[in-house]
Amino acid sequence: MFSTEEKRKISGEIEKLILSFHHPEMPEEKPYFKIHIDGKESWSWADIEPNWKYNENPGKINPWNEIAHEVARSVKKKNNEPNLEIQPLDLQYAKDKA
Repeated sequence: MFSTEEKRKISGEIEKLILSFHHPEMPEEKPYFKIHIDGKESWSWADIEPNWKYNENPGKINPWNEIAHEVARSVKKKNNEPNLEIQPLDLQYAKDKA
């Protein structure tokens, strides 16, 4: 559901929030968490885990999510006007961006 960039942002904010509590039962760094987020459709969901878990292996990129978010950003750049010039999906482009 979210792009890799968005997942990393969400994960970073969650980690900061957890560590800000200075809870005695939590580690002082690298807390582990796993959050499941359901989208509005049954097929739309995301699992969010700490960024540190993926530092050496960022995980698989879902090219559909990456391209969809680029298209959404281009629409917003045009003052919320619909982008009627959307090109067919280029999976090689998404892999190259990864």
